[in-house]
This record gives sequence, C-alpha cells and structure tokens, in this order.
Amino acid sequence: MTAAAPPVPPGDCAPPAAPTATAPAAARTLTPVSKVLKLCLHALLLGLLALAAGRAVADSAPRAGWVFAACALLAAVYAAGVRAPAVHSSPRAGAVWLAGLGAAWAALLLVSPDGLWIAFPLYFLELHLLRLRWGVAAVAVTACAAIGGFLAHSSAATPGAFLGPLLGGAVAVATVLGYQALYRESERRRELIEELITTRADLAAAERSAGILAERERLAREIHDTLAQGLSSIQLLLRAAERALPEGAPALPHIAQAREAAQDNLAEARRFVRALTPPDLEHGSLAAALERLCAGVPGPRVRFSLSGRPRVLPTPYEVALLRIAQSALANVVRHARAGRAEITLTFMDASVTLDVVDDGHGFDPSSAASGSGDGGFGLPAMRSRAETLRGLFTVESAPGQGTAVAVTLPLPLEHLEHADTVEAL
Repeated sequence: MTAAAPPVPPGDCAPPAAPTATAPAAARTLTPVSKVLKLCLHALLLGLLALAAGRAVADSAPRAGWVFAACALLAAVYAAGVRAPAVHSSPRAGAVWLAGLGAAWAALLLVSPDGLWIAFPLYFLELHLLRLRWGVAAVAVTACAAIGGFLAHSSAATPGAFLGPLLGGAVAVATVLGYQALYRESERRRELIEELITTRADLAAAERSAGILAERERLAREIHDTLAQGLSSIQLLLRAAERALPEGAPALPHIAQAREAAQDNLAEARRFVRALTPPDLEHGSLAAALERLCAGVPGPRVRFSLSGRPRVLPTPYEVALLRIAQSALANVVRHARAGRAEITLTFMDASVTLDVVDDGHGFDPSSAASGSGDGGFGLPAMRSRAETLRGLFTVESAPGQGTAVAVTLPLPLEHLEHADTVEAL
C-alpha cells in the first residue's frame, strides 16, 4: 500500500487525498473537484459544531456553556490550521495541528455526546495529512475515542454505538483510497497524452527531416545522372575532336573554349552534387563512409574490408548501399546478440556488392519475411532500396548460425561506358 499524501495547507484539504508523496508541486494544484470537496469539508465540520452547540443551548443542557466553549475552541483550532502556512510546508506542523484538533475534540466529547459527529470529518483530515499507515491508525484511534465518548454519556451500549464510528472510518478509508486510485489513473493518462504529443512532434520532425534528405538525394541523383554526365560526355567528345583536328585549324580555339566551359560547368555540377549528398558521404568515398560506420558501432566488433578496384558510383547507389549497411548493422546491434560482424564492399566489372555478416544467434528468414519473427525489422526497407535500383537482395540465416545479408547492384550502362571512355582517354 502506498503512503497517503503529504501535509498540504488545511485550507486546501479535501476528503480524499490528492497526489501521492512523490508527486511534483505542480501536480498538487487543486482541481475544481478538489476545491468543492475542500469547501464541503469546511462546511461539514463547522455545521456539525454549530449543530452540537445549538442543541446544547436549545435543550438547556447543564453543560451548555462548556459545550459552546468546546465547540468554539475546536472551530478556532481548525481555522488557525486552515490559515497557517507552516502546515503546508512541514509534515510535522500538520501532525501537530491534528494533535491540537484531537485534544479540542476530546474536550468536546467529555461535555457532549454530540461530539461523536465530528469524528467523520476528522477521518478525512487524518487520511489526507498523514501517510497512509499513520492515517489509518489515526482513524482507528479516532473511532475508538468516538465510541468511548458515546458510551461515557449513555448508560446503554447499543450495536449502533460501535458500528457507526467503525463504518464511518471504513467509508472514509475506502473513499480516500478510491480517490487516490482515480488520481493516479488520471496522472498516468496525462503523462500518456504528453508522451503522445511529444512523440507526434518527434515524428513530424523526423518526417520533415526524411523528406528533406529524400529531396536532397533526388536532386543529387538528377544532377549527377543528367547534367553532370552530359557535361562530362560533352567534355570528352570535345577533347576527342580537338585531337582529331590538325594543328592550327581555325576551330581549335573555339573547341578549347567550349571544352573549358564544359569543364567549369561540370565542376559546378559536382559541387552541387556534393552539397546535396547525405552527410555521411560528404567527407569521402563510400568505402570511407562504411569504414567510419564500422568504427562507430557500439557492442560487437565490426570490421570493414574492400575488394576489387574501387570506382566512383552514382550518388543513388552510394546512398542506397550506405543506408542498407546502416540498417543491417542496426539489426546486428539490436537483435543479433553478435560478438563480431564484417562488412565487405566488392567492386566487380558490371556490379557492386555489399555483404554484412555476423556471428549472432540468427533467425528464420521466412518467419521474418512474414512478420512473425523477432528480428529483421529492417529487411523490407533494405529489400525495397535494392529493388529500386534493380538490384538483388538476399538474406541467409538460421537459428544459432548467424546472419549474412547481401545486396548486389548492377551498374548502369551509361556509367560503365563513361568509365571506359575515361580509361581510353
């Protein structure tokens, strides 16, 4: 069982306990319901005191003066606690205030059986200002005192004299516990709503960032595959024409000027491509980006190896291979429980291959493809990237035997022709 709420200003007291002892100060702000309950508690206690004093005066009881004085004393102690800031700042001050209320109430019980009625609002105060175990103990003591006060003024002991205070205390405890449960549920829902709002904002930011990166990649691809390739081809053809013309031909200066203009514009187009390239590829080649990726992976030891004669790839190919490597390593870290992993980038005559192999616990690729497995959450995205570039994506794995992810991308024909032309020149 959790502790009841810490002492709060008596002026803010309500029958149920508001927040728990660990709730922040901002969460202890009274809601409209709490304010209504606080006012009801004030009205209940003062009304019962007025009723007890009025009955004593109306019936001309022998101790009417003492009853009136005891009621006035109890009301004064209660009002003093309501207005005392120390009760809000100190749990000990709250306990002292309750002790003063209990002493004034005991004095009322000695002179009037009607003091029994005051036990009910005292139950809520005790449960509200004390920790739960101490509050329940105080409720039990208050109930016993109420029963003893009634028996002291009545010659006959009836079941109602025992059941009334005990049932009242039980109802007060159940009410406070119920309100605390509702309050905790409300706080959980509030935190969930705040978390959902934060998550929605993060998702919106991530979508904007992903959209910006996707557009940058698209523009880089378009510039590389159209303007840059075209300017490069123009430059190569002008160079070939320049060599084919005899020395001193009138067209040579114009060809040289056109070739220089094409070269300048090609350099400018490549600067645009570099500016639009993903940050991981800005400071070097794909191989360098993969090597940095392996060095920054937490957990398993990851090694990078390069095979074949490296060549400059089109931007979409470099981006796809880098993203696939990042996704595969993320699966290794999160799901494979591997001790080692290796990334191999292989350049062949007409294609480029990326292999990611780990020694983790493996999985069943068929169950991962159907969405029933525990691993391979990034496999559909990796497969989609490879198929977008007409590549082949394969996964080899088995429980307890590690995992091997391979993607092979065929290089575009115009890229191969351009590379061959450069070599020939």
